[in-house]
Amino acid sequence: MYTDDRDGAPRESVWEAIAGQLARSIASGEHPAGSRLPTEHALAGRFGVNRHTVRRALSSLASQGLVRMVQGSGTYVEEFAMDMVLSRRTRHSQSLGLAGVPGQLRLLSARTERAVADVARALDLPARARVLRLEVLGEANGRPLHVSQRWFPLPRFDGLDALVRESGSITQAFAARGVTDYLRRESRIAAVLPEAEVAAALMQPAARPVIQVHSVNVDPAGVPVEHAVTWFAGDRVTLVVKPNE
Repeated sequence: MYTDDRDGAPRESVWEAIAGQLARSIASGEHPAGSRLPTEHALAGRFGVNRHTVRRALSSLASQGLVRMVQGSGTYVEEFAMDMVLSRRTRHSQSLGLAGVPGQLRLLSARTERAVADVARALDLPARARVLRLEVLGEANGRPLHVSQRWFPLPRFDGLDALVRESGSITQAFAARGVTDYLRRESRIAAVLPEAEVAAALMQPAARPVIQVHSVNVDPAGVPVEHAVTWFAGDRVTLVVKPNE
């Protein structure tokens, strides 16, 4: 059981002591990356404290990037960030393959809409031209790495959503529509606080920054085929920029 009695020595609070012990347990491998920690109730019983004290200790670990707290699910040990390459031929599956990690893209929603000014400009389309909008989640080992909104010109890419849903790959979906290669024309990168929907999709607190990337991909003839806004979980991803590859 933890107490604050130290006989004149500088006091370490109970929650700090618990956080320190849990951090050491994580470092030693007792709680491996990706595993779920015992429940707050179980930890409170283990350390002889109330759940509020345990929750404060876990919040401290979360602020350090050691764990992530998922409401309704539990607290999970974070993994080290993996490299995601931004290059002329950026591909989600290739980045995962280089890291030796299984994963795919999962289609969350699809709809047709009229392009707003930024989307029309990025895709070199007339104002309010019809586009296909997809919301896509990029996963690795079942964990979300990034979530994105993607726009594709119509009618060229009618039915692309069904191909993405089936294959879990934008590249394969493009190939089925005759685009066997595509290049990144530009990427604009910024650190931002996520909106609630983005934070929920990435299973992270809304107060934790994400890496936002605006990008435009073009076919070999230089015609835009995709405009995307992607939010990367900053504690799980390191963006590696290779402009000449």
